[in-house]
Amino acid sequence: MTNPAEIIPGVFFFSYYSTMRKEKVAFLEHNTLVMQVAGRFTLETANGSISMEAGEMLLIQKNQLAEITKTPLDGGDYQTIVISLQEDLLRKIALEEQIEIGRKYSGPSNILIPGNDFLRAFFQSVLPYVHHPEEKVTKAVGILKVKEAMYLLLNTMPELKELLFDFSEPYKIDLEKFMLRNFHYNIPVEKFARLTGRSLAGFKRDFQKIFGIAPRQWLLEKRLAEARHLIEKKNKKPSAIYLDLGFESLSHFSHSFKKRYGKAPTEWQI
Repeated sequence: MTNPAEIIPGVFFFSYYSTMRKEKVAFLEHNTLVMQVAGRFTLETANGSISMEAGEMLLIQKNQLAEITKTPLDGGDYQTIVISLQEDLLRKIALEEQIEIGRKYSGPSNILIPGNDFLRAFFQSVLPYVHHPEEKVTKAVGILKVKEAMYLLLNTMPELKELLFDFSEPYKIDLEKFMLRNFHYNIPVEKFARLTGRSLAGFKRDFQKIFGIAPRQWLLEKRLAEARHLIEKKNKKPSAIYLDLGFESLSHFSHSFKKRYGKAPTEWQI
């Protein structure tokens, strides 16, 4: 089985692992429903951490930076079903049901969904699709299952409509605070601009006013300074931190570190 398998490309996924994995998820662009089949799923964002185990469901709000830890339990496997609730489909449902939201959603970013017989039945109805990936499922069938999930969520928690059908653009937020909390995520500057509610030009202009240098240069300097601190003060190994600090490869990290500080990160350790 491919890990993760795309049951319906871009919409419906199934992930399966037999060992613990920790992944940087750069940018969660769409509202997402995660259904845990086996093991423990842990999501960490700037707003906190939330976990779930087999039989539980989590609704994740769009436009977030996050880190996910996938942990098998009691010697078993890890299995998760992920449904991407893309905005074009949500807009169609909003039109069909004449749903209008008058204000921007301001509640929790990530919500554990309480189980009931209807959601459990839906959960069971999805499992055959993931257990038989060799069977080609049409996108139309996948969309019907996604719509079914949507209606069951709204039936279970009507208040979720404010989260699901919030089509407003992100408000302009505190750029300095946001960047200091999220500099380690390896995403393009364009994504940082969007997440702070700015155009790319506006983001660069505001960034220059606050930090005095261009975003890409600041990100590199900040990540290298944090790396030096972790190596020097926390005795961390370069191979254990470079991914967490937004570097794509150990060689890129080592080259950048040596260029900035005059010595390779392995030479900096006491």
